Amino acid sequence: MFKLRVEGTKPVQRAIKVLFNVYIILSTIYTSNYIYHMYTNNNGLISIKSRNEPMAEILYAKWGQDRLSWDSNSGVYDSMTEEFFLSKAFSEAMQPSHVIPYYFRADNPPDEEDITITTLITSNRFPIFDKLVTNYQGPISVTIHVSDDEETREELLKSLNDLYNGNPYMKKYVDVHLVVDRFERQFNMWRNVAKFFARTNYIMMLDVDFHPCTNFRQKILRSPRIMKMLRSGNTALVIPAFEYADLTEGLNHSTFPTTKKDALELVDSKRLVMFHASWKPGHGSSNYAAWHDTNVLYKVTQYHYQYEPYVIFPKHSVWCDERFVGYGANKAACLFELYLSGVDYWVLPEDFLIHQTHEYLESARKHERVFNRRLYDHFREEMCFRYARSFILNNEWDTPKSKNLKDACHKIRGFTQAIKFFRESVS
Repeated sequence: MFKLRVEGTKPVQRAIKVLFNVYIILSTIYTSNYIYHMYTNNNGLISIKSRNEPMAEILYAKWGQDRLSWDSNSGVYDSMTEEFFLSKAFSEAMQPSHVIPYYFRADNPPDEEDITITTLITSNRFPIFDKLVTNYQGPISVTIHVSDDEETREELLKSLNDLYNGNPYMKKYVDVHLVVDRFERQFNMWRNVAKFFARTNYIMMLDVDFHPCTNFRQKILRSPRIMKMLRSGNTALVIPAFEYADLTEGLNHSTFPTTKKDALELVDSKRLVMFHASWKPGHGSSNYAAWHDTNVLYKVTQYHYQYEPYVIFPKHSVWCDERFVGYGANKAACLFELYLSGVDYWVLPEDFLIHQTHEYLESARKHERVFNRRLYDHFREEMCFRYARSFILNNEWDTPKSKNLKDACHKIRGFTQAIKFFRESVS
């Protein structure tokens, strides 16, 4: 009986072996083809023409094949293609994804001590972005997603060309970077691209639908105290965000208040409310009651891990985790890691933003939020352990830099025991 069973399995074993070999061959072919097209072939991007102002030190070839070079001690240049370099810079994003920096580059080089708005848009947000540029009249670094489809790509680039050349402030202040791929809503990757190529020391991470109602930029730049706080590297400035209770009032930004006094009249009459007031964790930590009554900068003392305000902070800081794709938790994850790294949030007392009403893709939001909520739970634990270990190894655990982490992470299961182990292992 045993002999018959063994013999009966031989054909099955041979079939499995054949299938396994076929799988190995196909996998090798697929991987080789992917790598080849990812790093050497840009035929799909040839129709994307050129920068309006190529960098002098980079030899222009075709998109992604410009070569970035470094001097070695022997005097020989080491180099790699721009495409290969950027594939590593944004390696956590879904791939293949082609990043094209400075598709348009602003004519006015900004001062390093200025504040660049970093934002992201798709083609349906071009009109509202045009208004933001005219309103801000300062440096902006924007990422624009371009679907990797020849017909829609050419149509979008034509619209982008009309947009950029149709507004003198656009040409004066705005750097445009493209992300060309087939993946929708890689928000954190797009944020990182805009930040990576911002040309100032400080950035403001802003959604394009928000209208800056006050000239916060000049107030900050003219304040020695606030600039000193930003230069320290441990400060992020929060600008409170509002929306109209009657969403139809939020359609025309020209009717929005431009002073805190006017804004408070609308707040007191309940026409203007905290943005997404039904979801208090999102903006509640800004303490809108304190903002209502004060005229001095104040610190956020009741931080919540779902807090996602609009903030100004140093460019040389943490990056947004690119594993978050789609709606839900993406911006909160950026700001959670920023908080853990030792950055405190301070609310500007006289400035505010108002949301400009638009339609939402509710069907996509509902499902993507579920996925990202699960990811965010794991992400927070990962960041707590990672930064705790970093602080301990760098002798920063007993310094003020670790306070935010201790406050945000102490309730995580196993955290106290892990800290004890980390500290004992380096003592």
